[in-house]
Amino acid sequence: NVGDFPPMIAGGGVICGGKVRGGVSFLNCRPAGFSAAETRVRIPPADTAIVDLSAGPAEEMGDMQRVIVRPERLDLDSPGRRDYWVALEHDSIWGDHLLPLTVFVGPETQDGQGLVSFGSNHGNEYEGPVALKHLVRDLRQQDVRGRIILIPVLNPAAFLAGTRESRLDDGVNLNRAVVDGAGRNPALAGITHRIADFVRTYIWPRVHIVLDLHSGGDVARFAICANYHPIDDPVLSAKIEETARWFGTPALMIYQNQTPGWLPSEAERLGKITVGTELGWGRAVNPEGVRYGRQGVLAALINNGLLHGSIEPIAHHRAGTQRKLEMVDRDCFIPEPFAGHYEPLVECGTAVRKGQTVGLLHDFDQFDLEPYPCVAALDGVVLAQAWAAPVPKGQHIVVVAKDVT
Repeated sequence: NVGDFPPMIAGGGVICGGKVRGGVSFLNCRPAGFSAAETRVRIPPADTAIVDLSAGPAEEMGDMQRVIVRPERLDLDSPGRRDYWVALEHDSIWGDHLLPLTVFVGPETQDGQGLVSFGSNHGNEYEGPVALKHLVRDLRQQDVRGRIILIPVLNPAAFLAGTRESRLDDGVNLNRAVVDGAGRNPALAGITHRIADFVRTYIWPRVHIVLDLHSGGDVARFAICANYHPIDDPVLSAKIEETARWFGTPALMIYQNQTPGWLPSEAERLGKITVGTELGWGRAVNPEGVRYGRQGVLAALINNGLLHGSIEPIAHHRAGTQRKLEMVDRDCFIPEPFAGHYEPLVECGTAVRKGQTVGLLHDFDQFDLEPYPCVAALDGVVLAQAWAAPVPKGQHIVVVAKDVT
């Protein structure tokens, strides 16, 4: 059914009007005389429970409607583009956490094939969300060949708090929460573990490429890199490295795979082409990091036949100057023996020698003591170091990676 509601005056001096398209009502309501404050409300048919309360001038929203759905109501398989807020129940109030998810499904889509890219696995890392938000606006359905799933903010609980963990809710780090029973075991039923379960249940079965866009947040400053774990399967390993190179970053980081609960580790175990990143630091938006993130996602889409088009290498990939830096051995990490204030002596990306002092740790309570030297345990490159000066006891304040280029 298609038709128009005539403007009418609702209670409180609110002017309402709208349209019906395909059995779905779009109701525009605004305070009388304030057109800039117009809000569009999508009223679903009676047999659904989907309501879009996105605020903004209706005339600026075009035809794109982002609707709120429970995970089981997602359509990630039918041809076309759909824009969702995925609703996962809040831990403590009558409400939901809303994950922005956009899916494109093209005519060549195959079962179990597609790409997902996540931003904001941690809530204070912003290059990934910004890069993916741009791509959500820029990709055109007519160019899509396969399945593309973009989730700019995977962890809205942590994103709202602006912290690495979901500090306002269950206090859990999502990138340590992908464990057995997550979201199913009553002891692991907080929002963070339920996000992990959502990914396992609805995303993993539909994709074979996973791009998890991270930054250093408040924890560390990095030599900007794409990263991945060592993989035993040589064919998968080669695909992963090639996908990582297309981000164009100065470095490729190969890192240890012993920490439990990592999202990329599970994707790798499932045989998926899996690449992460470190695109910035300090709760800021690094423009180069956004550029690298956008390039890496587009390249993976085009090179794997999910998007029409061509793409050229950029930056260090184009120049052939990318360095492979391996941080697998414990000798790569310099832990802090006491709480203090860290002073870096070299920049990230600097080559150093075994025994070289790369930073100083100051104890301002023992003011007259000499600062503690942070010494490289091997020849390599400073890949990461503490970003904030105050650092807690035990933090890895410097990471010196082996150059295996």
